[in-house]
Amino acid sequence: MIVRYNVLSYLIGEGFRNVLKNKKSTGASLMIMCATMLIFGLFFLIGENVNYLVKEIESEQGMQVFMVKDATDEQITKFGEELKSLDYVAKVTYVSKEEALNSLKESFGEKQYLLEPYEKKNPLKPSYVVTLTDLEKADEVQNNIEQLENMDNVQVRNQTINTLVNVANGIRWVSAGILVLLVIISVFIIANTIKLTVHARRKEISIMKYVGATNGFIRWPFIVEGIIIGVVSAMLSILILGLGYNFIMDKILSSSISTTISISLLSFSDIFGLIIAVYLGLGIGIGVIGSMISMRKYLEV
Repeated sequence: MIVRYNVLSYLIGEGFRNVLKNKKSTGASLMIMCATMLIFGLFFLIGENVNYLVKEIESEQGMQVFMVKDATDEQITKFGEELKSLDYVAKVTYVSKEEALNSLKESFGEKQYLLEPYEKKNPLKPSYVVTLTDLEKADEVQNNIEQLENMDNVQVRNQTINTLVNVANGIRWVSAGILVLLVIISVFIIANTIKLTVHARRKEISIMKYVGATNGFIRWPFIVEGIIIGVVSAMLSILILGLGYNFIMDKILSSSISTTISISLLSFSDIFGLIIAVYLGLGIGIGVIGSMISMRKYLEV
């Protein structure tokens, strides 16, 4: 147990010493990795906010289902229950003929008097506003609704729904593409940084190989070095990203634009846990992969 502890402390200690010995190359790696992670973080935050806004709009988007004009109270209640039982239906809200007429009056503004003749004999139909759990299933839900008894017609804002779905999918694809590109760049940076350290110690590595040191024993200090560079870059990026995001958010929320269009954005604390997990995963993963790539040539003795 003591031997294992000594070996582990040696490997970790060597990793830290490698970082401190090569201050210039380590500093350059940290700067470049921070820059790439900040770019990724920028797109990540934009993507998260766009997805959040899309979900907010999704929760309000849906379809209006009109029933036959002479539907009885019993038929209306039954129809509502049938709508609720359909797959992908999140919420069902009943709109009576009287509520529909009042809403129409509000839209007429000062010319409400034009609708007064319809108060005694309301020509409007009872309806349900149906919101969905997944807008991509709108066509499937519409087809199922059209099979129900006492259904007259369904009004769906297909263009709005399709636009929202396309925007959400587009953001996901762009974010994924940027992530892959930045991961490749970061791996390349760390691999080349550690390669300089390995090259300077190539004779020492050869001697260690000849006296029986395993590849794992030789490789681990450099893996630790890569992990340290990745984790420190991640933490610095999160700090800078958080300060910048909170500053921009304060400016947006205190501006007249926010009150005019009533936008709702995520606070940094809302996604802090996710960012920590993503950045640490990236930092550690990139560090390990970069180290292993840089070591491969020098372990072939």
